[in-house]
Amino acid sequence: MVVTALVPMKAHSSRVPNKNFREICGRPLFEWILGTVLQTSFVDKVQINTDALQELSGSELIQNDRVLLRERPAALRGDEVSMNLVINDDLESTTSDHYMMTHTTNPAISVDTLNAAFESYLEGLEQGYDSLFSVNRHQTRFYSEQCSPINHDPNNLIPTQELDVWFEENSCVYFFNKSSFAQTNARIGKNPKMHVTPKLESCDIDEWEDWHFAEVVLRSATGGQGA
Repeated sequence: MVVTALVPMKAHSSRVPNKNFREICGRPLFEWILGTVLQTSFVDKVQINTDALQELSGSELIQNDRVLLRERPAALRGDEVSMNLVINDDLESTTSDHYMMTHTTNPAISVDTLNAAFESYLEGLEQGYDSLFSVNRHQTRFYSEQCSPINHDPNNLIPTQELDVWFEENSCVYFFNKSSFAQTNARIGKNPKMHVTPKLESCDIDEWEDWHFAEVVLRSATGGQGA
């Protein structure tokens, strides 16, 4: 069984400039997830679809013989391009039984969590699921933008632990194969399985507030030593 990890990286970032290559806790952001993926028990190769070949060239991790850099086609560059189009470009260029996708913006995810998610994905295939994506678990009171209660009755204030559980896609990890992708043209198939990841590992850096939160989490996880 061959498993390929897809870790797309683009040069431009609008809200946190140069995000993927900016140093956080002693190393460039992209090295955190790449180093973690290379330590998993199931990944055979890592494919990086990128328009930032020059920025990546100086990293020792990129020299690993399991890492393949692919220059992103011009038509797939830009902030408005769907990630599913980038994934499709990767699938057309490689042969693999299964694929894992994660992002440079998830630096706190651990080896153990990725290994557990892969096992959950394999179990899911046996149960009839066709893909897996990670989620955050919420059991709290939600409101719409118009301040309308979504999942609770303000006139019947029950404890939050008795509310229905809601799940939020957190963009940390996805598992799929070419067959499931072909059904939806997306990394989430027709019959996906959700997998809850640990809260402190599930930070996704989109804005500066996320960056500072991730920095605190990484320092805590490494005993204040950064890398």
